[in-house]
Amino acid sequence: MITTQLGRTGLNVTRTAFGVLPLQRTPMDEAERILRRAFDAGINYYDTARYYTDSEEKIGRALSGVRDKVIIATKSGATTREGLEADLQTSLRNLKTDYIDILQLHNPKTISGKPAQSDPSDLTDLSDPNSPYAALLDAKEKGLVRHIGITNHSRELAIKAVESGVFETLQFPLCHISSPEDLAVIDLCKAHDVGLIAMKPLSGGLLTEARPAFAFLRQFENVVPIWGFQRMEELEEMLALDADPPSMDEATWATVERDRRELSSDFCRACGYCLPCSADIPIPMAARMILLLRRMPYQQFMTDHWRAQMRKIESCTNCGHCISHCPYGLDTPALLRKALEDYDRFVEEHAPVE
Repeated sequence: MITTQLGRTGLNVTRTAFGVLPLQRTPMDEAERILRRAFDAGINYYDTARYYTDSEEKIGRALSGVRDKVIIATKSGATTREGLEADLQTSLRNLKTDYIDILQLHNPKTISGKPAQSDPSDLTDLSDPNSPYAALLDAKEKGLVRHIGITNHSRELAIKAVESGVFETLQFPLCHISSPEDLAVIDLCKAHDVGLIAMKPLSGGLLTEARPAFAFLRQFENVVPIWGFQRMEELEEMLALDADPPSMDEATWATVERDRRELSSDFCRACGYCLPCSADIPIPMAARMILLLRRMPYQQFMTDHWRAQMRKIESCTNCGHCISHCPYGLDTPALLRKALEDYDRFVEEHAPVE
């Protein structure tokens, strides 16, 4: 497999990387089989997080025997030194390893452990000795962590993180419907020699064709997409694309332009910054329901469970929490109301005939 150097880490990673989050929904034995197949096929980079339920354990079980041949990145959402240190010890135990290749601060709104400021892109004081960042530095000095990274959905915060010079990698959502401003992060990372890991290369499932998604991101040599695999057939599809990389030909560009047209309006990227919702609305799914019904098998969203989840939108109090926390500036309550109206029409039109 083709590899690329991940910024100034010096790590040579396969340009097709494995995002392990979806494997938390896969039984242990099958997850192990999928991970071993990925390794045998040549994938050497695996990305997980402390809070992806048993994903770290699955990597540990499948790949601990080949630890020196794989690169493992995990994440901690801790907001204090003590929290990060505890997460690190748990991750080391779950992964059955004595070091983490890349430990990333997971979607922080602040790094120091102090209360987040009104500006969601505020990095606050990186010199705070009680911050998770300070704990990362200590862990790196002790050899428990080789490299330090950060993940974020906020472009403003991502830019600040790259320009700060203290992070070796950035994980940021990128795909072929990303805005020009988001795509500009690619050149910024290259200029600062920061490894760029692309999360959500299929936009959280809204992009249903892997081929154009793969071809678009493969254009950028310094971008390493982490493809999420839950089933063996998904992995095999990506391995086939890696073996014979598609080009951005006329037909592929046509698909890209179609997706950009259809998804050009405001839509939820499922980053989760809006949560928790005081009305218990599952915002990242509910706000995207208009698109999910038309881009995925819709029957799964017509169950009693999802009807009840969508009805929660009627309990929205317009408290403003989701609006003030959305890094994309969405009017989330309006988006939710529109989604519920569309959902009711869709269910009525597609309900099975008695």
